[in-house]
Amino acid sequence: MGQSENNNKPAGFREGLKCGVPIALGYFAVSFTFGMAAVRAGLSVFEATMISLLNLTSAGQFAGLDVMVGGGTLVEMAVTQFIINLRYSLMSFTVSQKLDRRYHLWHRFIVAFGVTDEIFGVTASQPGKVSPYFNYGAMALSIPGWTGGTLAGAISGSILPSFITSALGVAIYGMFLAIIIPPAKHNRAVLGAVCAAMALSALFRYAPVLNRISDGFVIIIVTVTVACFAAYFFPHTGKEASEDVS
Repeated sequence: MGQSENNNKPAGFREGLKCGVPIALGYFAVSFTFGMAAVRAGLSVFEATMISLLNLTSAGQFAGLDVMVGGGTLVEMAVTQFIINLRYSLMSFTVSQKLDRRYHLWHRFIVAFGVTDEIFGVTASQPGKVSPYFNYGAMALSIPGWTGGTLAGAISGSILPSFITSALGVAIYGMFLAIIIPPAKHNRAVLGAVCAAMALSALFRYAPVLNRISDGFVIIIVTVTVACFAAYFFPHTGKEASEDVS
C-alpha cells in the first residue's frame, strides 16, 4: 500500500481491517484463556470483560490477575503494570513518527489507546506516512477480538464443570511455551532471558526466605533483573541492527 493510499481514509481503514483479521483471531484465543483464569480467580464475567476492554495488554492483565489473587497492594499493581507495559511508550514514539501530521492531536490519543505489540508491528511495517484510520481499522477488529474472547472464556469458565476448566486452564502455559520456544531456538539472548527468568522464579518459589515475598514484587524483581541481565550479556549492537534491516 503506497503513501497516497495510507493517507486515504477509506483505503487506510480497509487496509487496517485486513491487517486486523489475523490479530483478532489470535487475540480471541489468548483472551479466552484469560477470561477463564479471571473467573477461576473469583472475578465476575463483567469484571473480566471490562479489564480486557479497558486495558488491551495480555502480559499486563495476566500479571495483574496474579497480583490480585495474591492479595497484592495497589503499589505492587501500579509498579508491575508500569514495568511490563513500559515498552508501549517506545512503540508509541515510533507510531507517532509514522502518523501523518495533518491530523489533529485527538487522533493520536485514540491511536495510542490501541497500541499493542501486533498493531504496532503492522503499523510500523507500512511504507511512508500512515493515517490514523489505518489504526482504527486494525483496532475495529482487534479490540472486539480481545474483549470477545475474554467474554467467551469467562462465560465458559462460569458454567463448565471445574474439571473441564482446570484442563482448559493448561492452555495458558501452552500459549507461553508457543511464544518463547521458537525464538529461543534461534536467539541466544531470548534463550538466556528465558532460562534466567525460570531460575529466578524457581528461587523465589522455593527459597525459605524469598518465598515469603508477594507475587507482585516477585514479578517486578524478576522482570527488572532479567532485563538487566539480557542487556548486559546480550547487547544489541549496531551490526546486528543492520543485519536485521537487511
